[in-house]
Formats: sequence, C-alpha cells, structure tokens
Amino acid sequence: MENSNNSGGLSRRRFLRNSAALAAGMTVIPNVAMGGVLGRRAPSDKLNIAGVGVGGRGFAVLKELESENIVALCDVDWRYAKKAFDYFPKAKKYWDWRKMLDEMGDSIDAVVVATADHTHALIAAHAITMGKHVYVEKPLTHTVYESRLLTRLADKYKVATQMGNQGASGEGVAQTIEWLQNNEIGEVTKVEAFTDRPIWPQGLNVPEQGQWVPETLNWDLFIGPAEMRPYNEIYTPWNFRGWWDFGTGALGDMACHILHPVFKGLDLGYPVKAQGSSTLLLTESAPTAQRVRMTFPDRGRKGKMKLPKVDVYWYDGGLQPMKPEGWPAGKDMNDAGGGVLFHGTKDILVTGCYGKDPWLLSGRTPNVPQTERRIQLSHQMDWVRACKESAENRLEPSSPFREAGPFNEMVVMGVLAVRLQSLNKELEWDGEKMEFTNITDTETIRTVIEDGFEIHDGHPTFNKTWTDPVSAKAFAQELIKHTYRDGWSLPPMP
Repeated sequence: MENSNNSGGLSRRRFLRNSAALAAGMTVIPNVAMGGVLGRRAPSDKLNIAGVGVGGRGFAVLKELESENIVALCDVDWRYAKKAFDYFPKAKKYWDWRKMLDEMGDSIDAVVVATADHTHALIAAHAITMGKHVYVEKPLTHTVYESRLLTRLADKYKVATQMGNQGASGEGVAQTIEWLQNNEIGEVTKVEAFTDRPIWPQGLNVPEQGQWVPETLNWDLFIGPAEMRPYNEIYTPWNFRGWWDFGTGALGDMACHILHPVFKGLDLGYPVKAQGSSTLLLTESAPTAQRVRMTFPDRGRKGKMKLPKVDVYWYDGGLQPMKPEGWPAGKDMNDAGGGVLFHGTKDILVTGCYGKDPWLLSGRTPNVPQTERRIQLSHQMDWVRACKESAENRLEPSSPFREAGPFNEMVVMGVLAVRLQSLNKELEWDGEKMEFTNITDTETIRTVIEDGFEIHDGHPTFNKTWTDPVSAKAFAQELIKHTYRDGWSLPPMP
C-alpha cells in the first residue's frame, strides 16, 4: 500500500522501486554473471524491515539483514527475544504482529517471519495484502491450503518473497540442477533422502498438568489460530517443532532444505500418490521416526533430461536408505544433517544436506555448462536486492513463493501421509483440487491420544488411549485446511 498521506508526490516505497528499476535498466548483464547484484546502492537506499518471531532463527536472519533498517521487532516471548531486542535497540518492540502492522503501516517495507510453523501463513498473508515484501522461514506454511494461498497472494500483490531454505542460494543446488539437466546420470526413477533430525523431543504424551505462564510470555498469542491448551514449557521455545498443532516434525523442518534440489532439479510439481509409516503415531506429537514415499507422474522432458515417473522416499529419526552397491566403505552418508541419493539409469548423484557438495558414485566429475544463476549475496540479502526492484524488472531470488509454495505443498503432503497411515492404503492425491480422491465417505480414522506403556513386576502392559472414530475424509480435510480458532482468519484465496 502506498502512503495515503503522501498523495502529492512519490511514496518512500515507490521511490525505492523506481530507483531500483532505473538501476536495472541502465545495465544489461547475463543472469549467470550478474549474481544478483544490480549496480551500487546509495547509503540512504535501505529497507525498513520488521521481524516477527525474533528469538531463534528470526534473530539469525535479522543479523544477516543489519545493513538495512531494522525498525520493529515482535515476539510473544520477550525473554527469548531479549538478545534481539538488545542487539537492535532502536527497533520498536511489540507482542502482537497485528498491532505492529496496524501502527507502523507504510513505514515498514518488508517483514521477516520466523515464528512457530502454525502462524507463518497468517502473518505473511496479511503482510502481503498490505504490500509488504516477506521472507518466511521454512517450512513456508503448516498446511497445503496455506501454501497455495501464499503462492497466489504473492503473485497478485507482486511483492518480493523468499522462503528461508538457505541452501537454495548455494553452489551445490545450482550444480546439482545442472548435472541433472545435462543428463549426466540418465533418467531418475527413484530418489532417497533423509535427515538426522529430530534433535528436539518428539513422540511425547501431552503433559498431564499445566504450568503457570511466565510473565515474559503471551501464551494466547503463541497459540494463535490453534486450539487453546494449558501452558507447559515443553511446547516453546524450540520444541514446538515436535507438536502437530504448532510444527510439522522432522519432515517439515528439514525437507525444505534437503528436498529442494530434488523438487527443482526434477521439475516435480504435485505428487499423485503418497503413503507413510512411522513409529508410534500420536494425536498431538510427531513420531520419533518416519518413512514416506511420494510418487510423481511422467513430466515429459526438460532440455536433455527425460522426466519419467519417479518415487521420492523420505527417512528421518535416525533412519537412512540402504547404501547402494559401490558405496565407499566407511563413508558416512550423513553430510551436515542429511543427504540425497538420485538413482539414475547411468549413475547415482549424491548430495549432502542443503544440496551441498554433490558427487557421483562412479567417481566421475561432470564438466557441464553453467546454466543456473550463481548468487554472490547471502540468501537473505538476495531477497533484499529483489525487494528494491520493481515488479516489472525484478530478478526473483532463489526461493520465491512461486516455487517455494508448490514445493512446500509437497513437503506437508509427506506429513499428511504419515498422519493418515492408519487407513492402510496408498493415498491418491489431486494436487489442483487439493484433495484425496480415494478416501471414501464411510471410512473412519482414530489416533492414539496417549501411550500407556508400563512395566509391572517385569511384565509390560500396553494401555494405549485412542480417540473415538471420526470421518477420515473430514479428518484429512482439516489437515489440508485448518479451522482456525475464533478471532483468527486468513485473507480469501485469490
């Protein structure tokens, strides 16, 4: 939104856009050589950035952006956020992001969102409709519907967007894509990927007793659109990742890093089938280990590369794929937190977490043309660069919502496969309609509320507490598109 009090001239944001457009128009440089740098920046040419969720990842992101103006900081936990408050003492402090956006209005150019997963979409969607550029930590959203919404809103409002999967801006991802698209390993029909996460608690029963809410925490604002529950320190900070109401488990947390070169390099789009399995699946808490398979249809070809039907496998919780024939003896498959195996008809391409350090199992080193843009700026500052360009002349950063939205739908589809595993069948998915096509009106589902395992006199007893059976179709739909708590709502789907 332009400043309504500045109708007699250019608003500050329009001035930044026009200045960047002018700079872009003065120099024509190939994308590969440009590296995202569009001329020199005047000292006064800075964005006014607000951060929401600044105690953990948010603080790290904002420090990458400190060459800009950090004008507002918002967090529901002021003890956890104190280090950010102290580091940016001139920034105005808020508990509630809604009040921040309302009060500061056009004085904010861009918003960084690094809250718990379940509030990403709410904050980002409302900021976008106000014309703010947004950077959202991974996973982009909590649900398929929320991902679709952010994708469409970003397109409608023409703002610069970026998901915080930092490996997307790395050399490894670019190199992996180039090797794949130059047909260096042949046709890829299977991909296996894994992470060593979780490194936070999962597979937990809900605490039997609540605790007093600390004075430094606004529990109601943390809960946000989710169903209210008594406070317990096991939920936040950090540990929210392991609770279904607030996070997406190890898969949602790390697949946005690890599967990005898979999604982009193989031009995946929507899966058509999915199934999952795990250790004990609880109603409230993500399991300690999971395995998922998603099937993607034939996608034709891209350049030299054929894109046949492909199965993408995911493992977490300490599980890894079996090492393929020819794997170097003694070599750890886990590279910085995970890894990927692209099984081609001619070779196997291996990458580490974040797509880092790709290599071929054959030992050959491909020599291929550089077709992907090399980003000289940080993942965060490349987004800033995009914010300062006009929509008409913008060179998108490496993980804009146009791509990150559909990619995140794939990631949270894996979560759905795990949570619907007790249906005991492979789920068929219509990506365009965002619905499962083979869950019938008569099927029911129930989940384990509490694991009542105990040992008495050396003998185990298994006393699991289950939910009542509910409609499987309604349960699945709620996972695809959440019903928010009263007082919280998203903008309409464009």
